[in-house]
Parts: sequence; C-alpha cells; structure tokens
Amino acid sequence: MSPERPLAKSAKKPTIGKAPSPYGYPFWDWMEGRLPGPPSARHLGWKCLEVNPEQGTMTVEFQPKPEFLNPARGVGGGYLAAMLDETTSPAVKATLEPQQFPSAVEFKVNFIRPAPLGKLIGRARIVHRGGSIVFVEGELRTPDDQLIATSTQTIRIVTMEKIALDLGQGAA
Repeated sequence: MSPERPLAKSAKKPTIGKAPSPYGYPFWDWMEGRLPGPPSARHLGWKCLEVNPEQGTMTVEFQPKPEFLNPARGVGGGYLAAMLDETTSPAVKATLEPQQFPSAVEFKVNFIRPAPLGKLIGRARIVHRGGSIVFVEGELRTPDDQLIATSTQTIRIVTMEKIALDLGQGAA
C-alpha cells in the first residue's frame, strides 16, 4: 500500500526486545508488548502481530471472551466494531508524532457473517492521508481466513501538547 501522502518521518517500525522505547513515549512499548495497552484493548484480548508505519498497515489478534457472545452464540456486533476500531486507530497512531492522536470522525461497519468465539485477526490499511484527515480500512477474519466484518473510518489527527495516554503503565 502506498499512501498518497508520506507518513510521519519520526514514526518508525518498532524495535524487537525488551529495552525501553527509543521513541520517548509508551505507544511503541505497547506495540512491542512491554506494556499491556489501554483498558479497551486489554478487554478485547488485543495483541499486536505486525505494524508497518511506512506502509500504513497493521495486523492484530483478538481473543474474545464468552461474555461477548450474543443470544445466537456469536460475538456481538458492538464488540466486533470495537475490535475494528482497536485495529484501525493504532494503525494510524503508529504513523503520527508523539503529541498527535487519532480521533474518529466517522466509522462504518459491515457485518459479513457471525463471528464464532475464538481468535480473530484484525487488519488495517491506511487508504489516504491528507493534512489532518486519514481514511483507513479494517477487516476482521477468522484464523482460517473467513471474513467476519469490514470497516471504513475517517480519522482526524489532533495535536495535544500534554498527551498522557493510558497504555497500561500502572496496570497490575
């Protein structure tokens, strides 16, 4: 994938290992598994499998809980939407400067088939990036590649001078 606008120059692919983040903020520590991540991601069983800021792509894994099941015994649509958001937003954040944050403007989900309880794989791809608006696509699949849901999201890049992200720094 080649976005129409270059990604942030300081956004780099994370290093491998357990050393402190060389990027000066905890986002990459979360991506590399040194921090457990924000409460919403932990609740969904989120795990980063691959992130490529230069290409604007990300692959993550989710482990839905039995509590996520609807009466038909499929993972509820709201949980699937949250998983898609927890795939697309971090993909965009990986391309931003430390003081920038992705804020959803519009989010659309298409449910293709019921999601069984078990591992789900989320993939995100930045389709277009303008000055402060990013258009990103996401999808959820089963490990055997059955498409469960897709999403499109319009994200506005906001700058916060004193950003303090909860990425699990104080989590037990």
